[in-house]
Amino acid sequence: MVTMRLHWNDLPTATRDAVAARTGPIRAATTAGKGLNSEIAATLETGAGRVFVKGLRCDHPRVWTQQREVAINPYVAPLAPRLLWRIDDGEWNLLGFEYLDGRPADYSPGSADLALTADAITALAAVRAPVDIELKQIEQRFADYLDNSDDAQLLCGDTLLHTDWTPDNVLIVDGAARVVDWAWPTRGAAWIDAACWVVWLVASGHSPRGAEQWAAKTPGWRIAPARALDVFATAQQRLWHGIAADAPDVTWKRDLADAAARWAAHRLGGQREW
Repeated sequence: MVTMRLHWNDLPTATRDAVAARTGPIRAATTAGKGLNSEIAATLETGAGRVFVKGLRCDHPRVWTQQREVAINPYVAPLAPRLLWRIDDGEWNLLGFEYLDGRPADYSPGSADLALTADAITALAAVRAPVDIELKQIEQRFADYLDNSDDAQLLCGDTLLHTDWTPDNVLIVDGAARVVDWAWPTRGAAWIDAACWVVWLVASGHSPRGAEQWAAKTPGWRIAPARALDVFATAQQRLWHGIAADAPDVTWKRDLADAAARWAAHRLGGQREW
């Protein structure tokens, strides 16, 4: 579900005033050019410095993801930007975050950002999923792409997962990778995030073997059962095939579907479902 991006001045005056009450006078607002999940995503210039604000209308069907980000934030700092404030005025639900002065990660072969991203995945794999927050299980999220319950069990675990390793969600800041957009935190096996990253690496120019070599720099990947990786590669192929089929004219979705198919073929001895 793609959400239409609005600009700061599209918000009601009362909502903007409520934000200004938290930040001080707002001198300028720059709408984020990327991202698919927020109606509002903007950097605000305030007297106290920059703040990143994101949000949805209160009647948006995914507004629950805002609360999920609030709940998960204490567990993922400092890997994630710190939550500064939240506003729910009955019309808009907005979150204000620490501004990260960084750039999206470069996943191309030879990039120095690859090691930084592997470090971030390693750090996150050490975080246990909090038991006091209702999180999706990875086997639930991928249920439609798995063949049976035995395969589903291979994905289970108690690690906190991000799962969306698009370069736009990994910002390089002061020589480290920071991870943003925590709307879909998930519970599962410690190797899952590295496996999600593999597809993005292949789409960025790596061979499937080369992508797995980068994933193998994370401890979780090194202990993953080969059968579990085979199952997840197949599930990723099916997931991205469906995403691309629903939007055949969107190049990046086709590229991800092709990357997932190439990785699955690599793991399954050249066999492709499509």
